[in-house]
Amino acid sequence: MKIIGTGVDITEVTRLKKAIEKWGEAFLNRVFTDEELVNAKTRGSLYQHLAGRFAAKEAVFKALGDANLNWKDVVILNDKEGKPFCRILNSRSKGTEVIVSISHVKNYAVANAIVTKKP
Repeated sequence: MKIIGTGVDITEVTRLKKAIEKWGEAFLNRVFTDEELVNAKTRGSLYQHLAGRFAAKEAVFKALGDANLNWKDVVILNDKEGKPFCRILNSRSKGTEVIVSISHVKNYAVANAIVTKKP
């Protein structure tokens, strides 16, 4: 496995909450896929959860270094055990795998992404 990119991001939960309060559904639908939003609404701490996903997307952007990637090309979900995973849509990451990790506390969410070349 060869690492070809890494990225990290930290997001203030209150800043994300204010963006959602100001721009509402327009903001949510610009940044997150329907699948991500449905998943987020099942969580106890909605804003922390979304801030974590926002940070993860930013970390993926940094790790991939693809200026043509948009918010909805990057999907951050959880597997059955709760581990976050990343799916890149529109064939933007052919031949690569993106590994993400997310953590959050009351005021901050942090995420990192590692991009590896598939064998």
